[in-house]
Amino acid sequence: MRTALLLLLLLALAAIPGSVIPQADVDSLAVTRWKDQHPKLTPIYQKLDLFSVYSSPWFSAVYLLLVLSLVGCIIPRLLVYYRALRAQPPAAPRHLTRMPVQASYTTEQAPADVLEQARGVLGRRHRLRATGDGDDYVAAERGYLREAGNLVFHLSLLVVLAGVAMGSLWGYQGGVILVQGTTFSNNLTQYDDFKPGGLFRQDQMKNFRFSVDDFSVDWLKSGPRFGQARKFEAALSYRTGDAEPRKYNLRVNHPLEIDGTDVFLIGHGYAPVITIRDGSGQVVCTGPTPFLPRDASFLSYGVVKCPTAKPGQIGLEGMFYPSFEMQNGNPVTVFGDDLNPTLSMLSYTGDLGLDDGRSQSVYVLDKAKATPLKKADGKPMRVDLQPGDTVELPDGLGTVTFDRVDPWIRVQISQTPGKGIALLGVILALIGLCGSLFIRPRRVWVRAVPAEDGTGTRVEVAVLDRSGNGETDEVLARLLPQLKKESQ
Repeated sequence: MRTALLLLLLLALAAIPGSVIPQADVDSLAVTRWKDQHPKLTPIYQKLDLFSVYSSPWFSAVYLLLVLSLVGCIIPRLLVYYRALRAQPPAAPRHLTRMPVQASYTTEQAPADVLEQARGVLGRRHRLRATGDGDDYVAAERGYLREAGNLVFHLSLLVVLAGVAMGSLWGYQGGVILVQGTTFSNNLTQYDDFKPGGLFRQDQMKNFRFSVDDFSVDWLKSGPRFGQARKFEAALSYRTGDAEPRKYNLRVNHPLEIDGTDVFLIGHGYAPVITIRDGSGQVVCTGPTPFLPRDASFLSYGVVKCPTAKPGQIGLEGMFYPSFEMQNGNPVTVFGDDLNPTLSMLSYTGDLGLDDGRSQSVYVLDKAKATPLKKADGKPMRVDLQPGDTVELPDGLGTVTFDRVDPWIRVQISQTPGKGIALLGVILALIGLCGSLFIRPRRVWVRAVPAEDGTGTRVEVAVLDRSGNGETDEVLARLLPQLKKESQ
């Protein structure tokens, strides 16, 4: 048991990095931002699997050792409990009057009659010891289910671990950013990131799709929490197979369940709609570009790449300010709502590394071979735009137009086959815990012997609480009137 407790503590400590450090299977965008902000720590964290703690070998080792330890605890205790169930309550101690909680009284009834009546009183809620002809006592015991509660609690931990293991092996989890007005179909090509279980099969993926019809945020505009979001809600239209479409308002902690697959709302942001025309006036890039929030004010970072622009590729990178203001000469966003949306981006041309076949993140602009655009005065060409504005790029490269702002949401889509088993384990754990806390194992002895003066019978009663939680005085106080009433 000490080993199991130590491993449980070690498992809790091992889970701390998974709670503090962004996890790739929960929010890959947060992991990307963390890596950009901590370039020196990133290689160390990757070697230690700190971006995927719960699937790392060292966490799995602690997990499996805990399972083995629990099994090693439970099996011997089951055998001990089985023998305790078959055993009779212990015989009465020689001197009941020396017990911590005891009482005695005198009655005119014969000892045999007193003991018979005591068996009737105690037999209602206790298990009685079989006594011989010469025994002058009745021994009773109750509370056998307390140890059963302990065993159920420990067995339920194994059930929970088995449910979690099933979800990790046969389930999957993926994430995708969806701009308002777009549609998602549940196939691998649609995911931004996808993490399958070890035994996952692609045919497990259910045939469904959904569209983001609308997204609304309720912002707090007064009080100490001014500027924070109070409620997020995405209006979805979804359908399974060829069924009729249905509506659902997706909210935080209120996932949409589609045929055993859960869809969670886990984030949101802004996607400025930017149109780029090249030097010939042709539209080479247009559409919403998701920008990633950097802080609670939704100051966001994004990249726009146009590989087909002529005479040269065009790249933009910079910030989006939902509620732009200048404070002390510095641009800031004072509110998460898009009350004064503003783009401020640096511009580049040349080889952006888009034609060399290398995989490249949509949030990284390869500037190794690119040339920064500059104004006539030699300063960097910064594209500062608000909705409806157009800026002309130097050297006849084209124009950039900021059309509007669309919201985007990030959803997590997961299938967890063992969640029902894990829930059953949690329910069993609560039942077992209640049993171990509220059931009191107690022993009661009643001895009836002739009184020393020869007139009547002396009755001695003792109560022993085996859980060490007291209340034996109350038990004795309730038991004595019942015994005396039967003796009258």
